[in-house]
Amino acid sequence: MLIKTKAIVLSSLKYQEKSLIVKCFTESDGLKSYFVPSAYSNKKVNQKIAYFQPLTIIEIEANHKNKGTLEHFKEIRLAHSYYSINTDIVKSTIVIFLSEILHHAIKEEEKNQSLFSFLETALLWFDTHQETTNFHLILMMEVTKYLGFYPDLTELDFPYFDIKEGLFTPFQSINSLTEHETHLFKRLLQLKFDSDQKIFAGIERQLLLKILLDFYTLHLDGFKKPKSLEVLKEVFS
Repeated sequence: MLIKTKAIVLSSLKYQEKSLIVKCFTESDGLKSYFVPSAYSNKKVNQKIAYFQPLTIIEIEANHKNKGTLEHFKEIRLAHSYYSINTDIVKSTIVIFLSEILHHAIKEEEKNQSLFSFLETALLWFDTHQETTNFHLILMMEVTKYLGFYPDLTELDFPYFDIKEGLFTPFQSINSLTEHETHLFKRLLQLKFDSDQKIFAGIERQLLLKILLDFYTLHLDGFKKPKSLEVLKEVFS
């Protein structure tokens, strides 16, 4: 079936000398993986390597056979040309990190229009704003809404957050954050992308990142912590 859709590139893996296997989160069909032959050849002008950088938003025409095998692009073009993401070292590092997070977190091989729209809007906001220190933390928190494990806010006034159960409790258990960690977590829950970016000190952001990664690991089967984590920490150190 010939499909026309927007897609967000989650990963690209070099195959042999000249080809790529590209994993995308598509607007029309959820997760899809594509085989790109001769990706490193100048003959394929419509399949430039630049199209397959982490979290690039592309518009594609593709033949979807839906047989569990690799699909093939027919046409590709940029849906949005990023203004700063590819040239700002901090932003590009954040994008590499988030692409790994999403690569391991999104499992759905079916349409998820709301998640796609959220990610597209978030990435375009990130590209056009300068104060973005907490972007990766806010995005990771918001994505849990679409993956089904956003924290239960019913008892938000309780002093401890049980990271396994995903709710706030009056007593600390083996799975609870400390009272200080819970306080930081609550502050993060209230943040929007355009909130004051200086609300956290560097060490607090590091702690929140660890909490979020643990949260993902507990609630997503097979989730792996990104290889780029140490690079991200270095950028924010």
